[in-house]
Amino acid sequence: MLDSYSGATRLHVIIGDPIAQVKAPGGLTREFGKRGRDWIVVPLQLTTADVGAGLSVLSRARNVDGLIATVPHKFALASHCSTLSDRAGFLGAANVARRNADGSWHGDMLDGEGFTDAAARVGCRMQGARALLIGAGGAGSAIALSLLDRGVAKLAIHDIDTDRRAALLAKLADRFGDRIGQTTGDASNVDLLVNATPMGMRADDPLPLDIARLDAATFVGDVITVPEITPLLAAARERGCAIQTGIGMFESNIGLMADFFEGGASQ
Repeated sequence: MLDSYSGATRLHVIIGDPIAQVKAPGGLTREFGKRGRDWIVVPLQLTTADVGAGLSVLSRARNVDGLIATVPHKFALASHCSTLSDRAGFLGAANVARRNADGSWHGDMLDGEGFTDAAARVGCRMQGARALLIGAGGAGSAIALSLLDRGVAKLAIHDIDTDRRAALLAKLADRFGDRIGQTTGDASNVDLLVNATPMGMRADDPLPLDIARLDAATFVGDVITVPEITPLLAAARERGCAIQTGIGMFESNIGLMADFFEGGASQ
């Protein structure tokens, strides 16, 4: 990458707070290189208070072709886009955006497909499953939609932000009816458990829910990339559960993001 890196290199900027944990700068830049693209991913740490101003400045930079949002900026990125894919518009959240012909932004939300693609590859059964999702933020919303699209029979959602959970439940219920439910976070009697919160990123984080009743047959997934084996995944593995790490989701997302930035169809 450094051999060709120059003023002609096109920039894709990833924004988040925190940002040190993200893998996209290296992973996606390498993928761009494999595709013969002189493109690079640059990380920027922007607070919630500064994200609007930051996106406005990036929009004025004529060598910035793409934007990527991680926690907590996926809703902010969607609001900054002039056009959105159907799924990003439905969720009101986007994790990627590319330029329209007029220089404005077109956004899509790939986290759900990234997670479910990765989970399916390691044997997770979604069709007809009972699922519990922890976290109703940007990634959680996208994963919820993708799980339901892939045939999950019952999806319960838990979030400590009850207003955010209620908003997502209402949105999904309009499309999926009684396949949607709410829960206090009981991990028993589910086939699939997904943590879509940042809990587990720091060493002193508590588990995102009580797993005392977690069954060995439950498939457990996490979106966190650092550490790869979160305390939740470690505890699940000790109980004999099959697991999906955030790194697996990230690796799926790399190809999806590269396709999107190359102009692939968004849904």
